[in-house]
Amino acid sequence: MGVTSTFDIEVDSLKEILNKGYDAVFVGTGAPRGKGLNLPGLEDAMANVYLGIDWLASVAFEHTESIGKRVLVLGGGNTAMDCCRTSRRMGGEDVRVVVRSPFEDMKASPWEKEDAMHEGIPIYNNHVPIEFVIEDGVLKGMNFEKVEAEYDENGKRSLIPTGEDLVFMAADDVLMAIGQENAFPWIERDLGIEFDKWDMPVIDEATFQSTNEKVFFGGDAAFGPENIITAVAHGHQAAISIDLFCRGEAVIQRPPPGVNLASQKMGMHEWSYDNAVQTDQRYVVPLAPLDKSLRDRKLEVELGFDQDTGYKEAERCLNCDVQTVFDEVRCIECDACIDICPTDCISFIANGKEDELRTRLVAPASNLAQELYVSKELPTTRVMVKDENVCLHCGLCAERCPTAAWDMQKFLYNVSKAGQSV
Repeated sequence: MGVTSTFDIEVDSLKEILNKGYDAVFVGTGAPRGKGLNLPGLEDAMANVYLGIDWLASVAFEHTESIGKRVLVLGGGNTAMDCCRTSRRMGGEDVRVVVRSPFEDMKASPWEKEDAMHEGIPIYNNHVPIEFVIEDGVLKGMNFEKVEAEYDENGKRSLIPTGEDLVFMAADDVLMAIGQENAFPWIERDLGIEFDKWDMPVIDEATFQSTNEKVFFGGDAAFGPENIITAVAHGHQAAISIDLFCRGEAVIQRPPPGVNLASQKMGMHEWSYDNAVQTDQRYVVPLAPLDKSLRDRKLEVELGFDQDTGYKEAERCLNCDVQTVFDEVRCIECDACIDICPTDCISFIANGKEDELRTRLVAPASNLAQELYVSKELPTTRVMVKDENVCLHCGLCAERCPTAAWDMQKFLYNVSKAGQSV
């Protein structure tokens, strides 16, 4: 592709990069700096307090080989889960995760929390760290204040102290995994790049262009810590902008993505995808025995499925790319689709406001994050309402329909790419 890559070069000045005459520069340096807590006693405890992300890197590069027997991990995200589970494998016997928020509000993935608890690691929620406890210059543990979460009408959370006595937890080492942030000491402030009050570059959310038209940002470096999927999407969009910019075109005039729907019907009752309804519960991935996995940091914990089980799991695919498409003109309101639907996700009822409509469905739709599929008004003045949240994409409604008012259509989305015409 004509790309030249260079490695092992430290970049300590964006001005130097720009002075080399590049037409555009993309910054994707992530959020490499871990956040800490400046609590009373920290100065005396520094020898035993670590930033979680830095400590994990030190373990990965085998600079760190052990940790104390009593370990406190502060934070409720995936990094905290990595820290606590790694600590168990590095010699920690009494490893605890302490979180300010309720269990349900933790940012860690549900399976990460499950795996940590499976390995005997307790999670203490609603505990706010107050201070490091030092005796004779040695870290003995930390004190925490118990709180309760209260939410206002907008869902904003406040942590209210319960008034109980401080909770002391003993510790030999403390890992702080309360988040990560950006660090741009290498970007001079006289380059025309505006920074906000959080010391983040001001970026156009559509084009990823900074206030210096030659400099583009993406990934965690653009809007703060997210995930790799978001970072890849940023890279796609920034590449489009850079391509347009280098061609002297307006970066805001972007090529649209390709979207297509194609019927999957083959004959009267055949479909070009597997649409059998599976009633099996999801199989649990077998894990390595704890007595082995906790002794070896590099041992793979998830053993995976055997071939037969893996094949059965693959057959449970919900075909999320195959959409149910409803044609009001063809519908004769026979309600056959309601009778055949295995999840009761289809209703034919009088229209109304969404919050009230949700309560009148055959199976009330409680997931407010999922929009309802509502048809235009039918001859009887009813509307078809479908709860996409519980639809299996099985196609039984389309098979049963005598007038082909239902169809199963495959959705194809082609991401816009650099060089594509507008």
